[in-house]
Amino acid sequence: MVYKGFYHLFYQYNPKGAVWGNIVWAHSVSKDLVNWTPLDIAIYPSQPSDINGCWSGSATLLPGDKPVILYTGINQNNQQVQNLAYPKDLSDPYLKEWLKTPKNPLMAPTVANQINASSFRDPTTAWLGKDGHWRVLVGNKRDKTGKALLYRSRDFVNWVKAKHPLHSSKVTGMWECPDFYPVLKEGILGIDTSVDGDNVRHVLKASLDDYKHDYYLIGSYNASKDIFIPDKDFDKNIESVLRYDYGKYYASKTFFDYGNKRRVLLGWVNESSSVADDIKKGWSGIH
Repeated sequence: MVYKGFYHLFYQYNPKGAVWGNIVWAHSVSKDLVNWTPLDIAIYPSQPSDINGCWSGSATLLPGDKPVILYTGINQNNQQVQNLAYPKDLSDPYLKEWLKTPKNPLMAPTVANQINASSFRDPTTAWLGKDGHWRVLVGNKRDKTGKALLYRSRDFVNWVKAKHPLHSSKVTGMWECPDFYPVLKEGILGIDTSVDGDNVRHVLKASLDDYKHDYYLIGSYNASKDIFIPDKDFDKNIESVLRYDYGKYYASKTFFDYGNKRRVLLGWVNESSSVADDIKKGWSGIH
């Protein structure tokens, strides 16, 4: 996100080595998206709702330029739940310290909602509907059906799960790191995540865990029914669906760079080298 003249990049990080585990939110800032300065860890396990790891999520800028983060925590029962963090000091352009609400988790698997507790993660940037409700998606699966579960809230703290997902597919498996945003029908400018109307289309991206690639659908968002209708949907030939990149590219995320009126895509490239090589060089994975 952009805040007080800085680009802020948060990313999954293991502070204890160049292998997967001990996941926290690392944090770097930049003026140009090229040269980055690493800061202290932004979010790390400290509550029952994230004590076993702070996994992926997204930032949203609330009215008044107030950033908040929704992220997946692994709780004391190793269930995946959704948590909220917010800056300690809004006057700090580096946003170095983050606080968590004591109400965490805000979204969790229950007996009533029948959510798969091992496949419920990666909340999106939220968008604001004309009805005054915020909406956010969380990736999910049931058997081979991948879903973008939809939640609504008026205050960004109390979230209610919608009866149906924004979209789902019976053939894809888990949808990790979903992303949902509008694009103008004409022109090259980017637009804010909450923009809707006759002059836009919508993009729904899913990082398919079973295929390790980022696929996206272009279509129409019906705001009154809260459903996404793609022009071309997933079918058994997954490779017929559009991909952001045809190499190694995964777990991507867009944000709206309002100062330059553009939507920026950031993605992660997994390693091709061996774990032993990663340990030797001291790092793993690139943005």
